[in-house]
Amino acid sequence: MVIQATRTFVGSIQNHRQVCDGLDSLGDSASKIWNVARWTVDRIWDEIGKIPDEGPLKSYMKDQACWKDLNAQSSQKVIEELSDAFQSWFDLRHKDDKANPPGYRKHGDTRPRSTVTFKADGFKHDPGNNRVRLSKGKNLKEHFSDFILCEYQTHPDVDLSEVNKVQNVRAVWNGDEWELHFVCKVSLETNDSAGDEVAGIDLGITNIATVAFPDEYVLYPGNSLKQDKHCFKRAEYDTEGENGPSEKSMWARRKLTDRETHFYHTLADTIITECVERSVGTLAVSWPENIRESDWGKTGNKKLHTWAFDRIYQYLEYKGEKRGVEVSKENEWDTSKTCSKCGDDTKSNRKHRGLYVCSSCGLVGNADCNGAENMRQKITPSPHGEDRSNGCVAQPSVHLFDRESGMFHTREQAVS
Repeated sequence: MVIQATRTFVGSIQNHRQVCDGLDSLGDSASKIWNVARWTVDRIWDEIGKIPDEGPLKSYMKDQACWKDLNAQSSQKVIEELSDAFQSWFDLRHKDDKANPPGYRKHGDTRPRSTVTFKADGFKHDPGNNRVRLSKGKNLKEHFSDFILCEYQTHPDVDLSEVNKVQNVRAVWNGDEWELHFVCKVSLETNDSAGDEVAGIDLGITNIATVAFPDEYVLYPGNSLKQDKHCFKRAEYDTEGENGPSEKSMWARRKLTDRETHFYHTLADTIITECVERSVGTLAVSWPENIRESDWGKTGNKKLHTWAFDRIYQYLEYKGEKRGVEVSKENEWDTSKTCSKCGDDTKSNRKHRGLYVCSSCGLVGNADCNGAENMRQKITPSPHGEDRSNGCVAQPSVHLFDRESGMFHTREQAVS
């Protein structure tokens, strides 16, 4: 079966020396538009106590000189990003009244290079010659037809001439140089269903994912992720400059982001591969409805804010889609306190340190495994006679992330 999907491909710029000054100007202009819009929001906020919506803010900014530094659609995208940032701040304030609103983009007296997005009329793509023409705004053009022509190279297994449509192109400063991100519509040939079996996943913060397969429970702890956050965030805070983030601070942020992305991609790949090998065609993923709107205290809210459950689900969904595993989002309400064997939902059954002890049937096991099994039973209410004894629930396999290989291995393999 063929499906339509959106994918982002990264291209390195081959003529970087020739185009970097032009891209620097665009990146600086995007920051300038952000700052002027941010100042405008501040002024209106002080006068009427309300932040303007995206539409009126765009209308006002169109009369500002900096608006024409970029292609009109690129300038509009900057305002959309600012509005999204304010919306995220509004959502966060419900849990943390000390959360700061979006700030200005500046490093002392200079502005950083902001990402510039080129929509349909802002670029012209020549995939046959691996080139893309990026529009400049009227203010930055030396003549009417002035533009930036980038020659790029993608990963060897990526051919942009085969995609259905390049929806937009983003010029992104990665800390060392500019690169191009192509957001494309692609046709994917998907496999038939991987099988008739069902698995369930309980997503968490300590154990990032716990999977109840038909014949085994597997824990995927987030130890390495936690260590990375501690290490790189300390490096970031220790090197914060008086006039904004230092170069080392920005490096720490990028490094942490790269490691997190790799971890989550590898986690999703590993789980989907396990599903295919075990003939699992349906994967039920726990979905914490409205969890970010709840107040879990200062420490709890901070952990929830960094919990990437939605990101993990997206990775599982599109990776599973291609390999014949249907990923289903299921409400996890009461799955952590309900016994997967007899259905008793006494709250006190959930003990400390992840221990689950059923007061009715005597089931003793890992609480995350119990939750994952409940997710599995959302799809398969009556398991087909699999062993769900205390030993199975209480002693799951543990797959740890190994930094050297960049893969997950069983505990014995990771320690040896």
